[in-house]
Amino acid sequence: MSPKIQIKKLRGIIQDHNYRYYILDDPTISDGEFDILLNELEKLENINPDLITLDSPTQRVGSTPIAEFGTIDHRIPMLSLANAMNEDELVAFDKRMQKGLNHEFIEYMAEPKLDGLGVELVYEDGLFVYGSTRGDGFTGEDITHNLKTIRGVPLSLRTQEIAHPSLLEVRGEVFIRKDDFNSLNQTQEKNGIPVFANPRNAAAGSLRQLDPKITAQRPLSIYCYELGTIDGEAFQDHASFLIALKKWGLPVNPFIQLVTGSVGLTRFHVDLETKRNELPYEIDGTVFKINNYNERGNLGTRSRSPRWAIAGKFKAQQATTVINGIDIQVGRTGALTPVAKLNPVYIAGVTVTNATLHNQDEIDRKDIRIRDTVLIERAGDVIPKVVKVIIGKRPNNTSPFKIPNTCPVCNHPAFRPDGEVILRCGNISCPRQIKGRIQHFASKLALNIDGLGKMIVEQLVDEGLINTIDGLFNLKYESLVELDRMGEKSATNLMGAISQSKESTFARFIYALGIRNVGEHIAKVLEKEFSGNLVEFQKANLEALENIDEIGPIVAETIVQFWSDDSNKIMVQNCLDKGVKLAEIKINRKQPFEDKIFVFTGSLEKLTRRDAKDMVEDLGGKASGSVSKNTDFVVAGPGAGSKLKKAEELGIDILTEEDFLKMVRLE
Repeated sequence: MSPKIQIKKLRGIIQDHNYRYYILDDPTISDGEFDILLNELEKLENINPDLITLDSPTQRVGSTPIAEFGTIDHRIPMLSLANAMNEDELVAFDKRMQKGLNHEFIEYMAEPKLDGLGVELVYEDGLFVYGSTRGDGFTGEDITHNLKTIRGVPLSLRTQEIAHPSLLEVRGEVFIRKDDFNSLNQTQEKNGIPVFANPRNAAAGSLRQLDPKITAQRPLSIYCYELGTIDGEAFQDHASFLIALKKWGLPVNPFIQLVTGSVGLTRFHVDLETKRNELPYEIDGTVFKINNYNERGNLGTRSRSPRWAIAGKFKAQQATTVINGIDIQVGRTGALTPVAKLNPVYIAGVTVTNATLHNQDEIDRKDIRIRDTVLIERAGDVIPKVVKVIIGKRPNNTSPFKIPNTCPVCNHPAFRPDGEVILRCGNISCPRQIKGRIQHFASKLALNIDGLGKMIVEQLVDEGLINTIDGLFNLKYESLVELDRMGEKSATNLMGAISQSKESTFARFIYALGIRNVGEHIAKVLEKEFSGNLVEFQKANLEALENIDEIGPIVAETIVQFWSDDSNKIMVQNCLDKGVKLAEIKINRKQPFEDKIFVFTGSLEKLTRRDAKDMVEDLGGKASGSVSKNTDFVVAGPGAGSKLKKAEELGIDILTEEDFLKMVRLE
């Protein structure tokens, strides 16, 4: 038998065993026997390197670490889900769906909400070509090399039962099973390496290793659960798609099932909550999605979440412990948050040592004191909080706790804005705030200073090189190159990125300042209202701000509060004096895309998804993630699939990327 035939035969046998193990859950050989087959294939390929292909089972681990993660734009945004905190809210969700679709007895796909890391896998012509994290929903990190190490991720799709599509984007969750997590931590302890806090952290940390060989040593699993883009195949509903996934060799959670109406939603949720501790992996709730794809399209999406899906949250898990002390933490926006220091207690798979006390009103309402025995819960299995004090166990000589009226870090007076319950430090240059503020100032959606990550910022502040935001523009190459792990090239690149960031826009700069309640969208609203005039924006009073569409009294007050602090005005002026220039804004008051809804599908060759979205919004339109009867234009690029087909069925205007750019330029 020729080496080529031997290799082909071995690959087929190995792929079949992977399919039986990960998809059918019916292995027919031991792990040791599987390793023997894999080693035999590896030996044959080493002798015949010209016969090695990218989809070979031996190619799961790259030979060299990657320098850094790149980014990948999602063709379709990976949106988050709205939450239902109890069964009543699940019933309310079903009623909304009935009203939106104008019929009863809606069919849902129900599934466990895995506590892992969301990823996207992309297959072209049946081969796994790249994969990424969810990221911000629009752009994720390129973790292709690490995803290839997960045995549950097929490097090529099976075609024994159905043909593979020419393009398939599938979303899934990478996680670590409970038994594997315990074994991993035992190994960490044995080797004198810090253990992981919980399976989710272990999975996320493993996927973000620059060396895929380290990732390959971690017991990662994956379940696929959602469609991104597909070309070459069409499905009427989600159930049919999941069946196809399994036939292509992609793992699907066996606990997924179809349910009908509010009774089906609540029954599945309650049943799974009672069984959660019996499952082989951690879950933090349930997920429900409308099964029919046309119905999903008719309902559409909000800016951050689809209307046709919801996450059901489990009741928090609880335990009792003792408060040893109360620290005051200072956040990026100056919020003074009291945090209880606890005797360590194990809750829902995590050892808890801290719990938020929220604010003074909460402390007073629950009468929380140092040395109290308290009931702790992990709300949503994430954030520990104090539920109540066990008064019967309170020791003598305790006293009520009061948050000091000065910042514990810089001693600047703290203030409590009208209508708020949180005390805040008003010093924008407070050392505890400054690191977070600088990180925000340099972030991608702000001034986008490449290379200025959290660790570098901490170094710069700790070494005394900067202590204000505007201090970034005073940095010198000679100081940077002396920092640990910096080097000449990194220092040169960072100085270049800082210089480049000086060419900005009004919206980016205002967002970068970190004014409370002023996010990316509100910054763009302000840019349009003031035509990019920073002086006029600074002078705007409360009434003028409240009269702006989308600006409410809370946002208006925080803006006025920000500009009332002279230190903020000085900092902004220093940025301008150091060369920050805001691009001239030409506002088209006609808003040519007003009330127009655009959907982008397939790949864009000249624009990123975010650039295209920004163009639409700048001209008064809206960029949506799904096609419905309300859609005005669908911009279709290579790889456009079901959305294009639906647009054609609905008679929606279909544009090429070039058509879209011509529309933008003409306006």
